[in-house]
Amino acid sequence: MAGTGLVAILRGITPDDVVAVGEVLAEAGLDAIEVPLNSPSPFTSVERLATAVGERCAVGAGTVVDVADVPRARDAGARIVVAPNADPAVIAASIDAGMRPYPGVATPTEAFAAIAAGARHLKLFPADAVGVAGMKAWRAVLPSEVELLPVGGVDDTDLAEWKAAGAGGAGLGSTLYRPGDRPEQVRARATSLRRAWTGATR
Repeated sequence: MAGTGLVAILRGITPDDVVAVGEVLAEAGLDAIEVPLNSPSPFTSVERLATAVGERCAVGAGTVVDVADVPRARDAGARIVVAPNADPAVIAASIDAGMRPYPGVATPTEAFAAIAAGARHLKLFPADAVGVAGMKAWRAVLPSEVELLPVGGVDDTDLAEWKAAGAGGAGLGSTLYRPGDRPEQVRARATSLRRAWTGATR
């Protein structure tokens, strides 16, 4: 199974800024872009992003905690659904909608519950609390086809370590984008992060 790769988390992005930022992220080679639903007018941002860069990278909705938001995200053009928790109803709704769910898990118990609900891509969150050693222990017992993506505190100083431990990608939030950042700032960070990821070995 091909890994998800690097996911840009644009928390706080506005519809007016999302296309310019999305363009530089796609040009830098990031694999997916997530608009958290606690951002301003998130479905408008998802729609604009999907239209602008959806052919080059996966566009998703993040912080999805309400089943009703799953079809809204799909209709806006999202292909992935990212959540901070592992709600079986959100997982099922995402699969039924033809989308990939990425439920958030912080313990092996939550991971196995999410897998039982149908998830095959798990958001390890908060990653800095679980740690690389913790993820290695999880990787030893989880099914090999289940992907782990650390999110929370991941940056270009430890991306290689996460990848070597078996991560299929990583979610990049404030280390990549903060509201008000100019596209050229985001481009520089994205290029550095992409270099750190592609230069790492599994």
